[in-house]
Amino acid sequence: MMYLKVPFAEKEEAKALGARWNNERKSWYVPEGKDAAAFARWLPPGGADFVPAIAAPSLKSRPVMTDSYAGKPVIGRHYTDLQHDCDPFEVCPVCAPKLASSGWQAAYDDVAKMLKVLRAA
Repeated sequence: MMYLKVPFAEKEEAKALGARWNNERKSWYVPEGKDAAAFARWLPPGGADFVPAIAAPSLKSRPVMTDSYAGKPVIGRHYTDLQHDCDPFEVCPVCAPKLASSGWQAAYDDVAKMLKVLRAA
């Protein structure tokens, strides 16, 4: 797969020539069987060896639970916005102080204790 560096303003032209979009790499590429000569102006400095990094998911792409009746975002009272992109259910030294001070960690520990009792039964 040969990746391209296509400016946004020229994406329709590249698409018309047969370029395809790789959503995981957030990059246009020349599909197998297509002549790469038509895409020469968009070849990156590394040429055919260029492979863009996999795009990291943005914080905005996370799903938001909504109340299906009112369509309002539902956020629990212990919701804490973490600027560090980590899993709050795993110990993270960066986020642990913020989770502890917000009450989230205490609420999580309470639920974990209740579940432990139920699972033992």
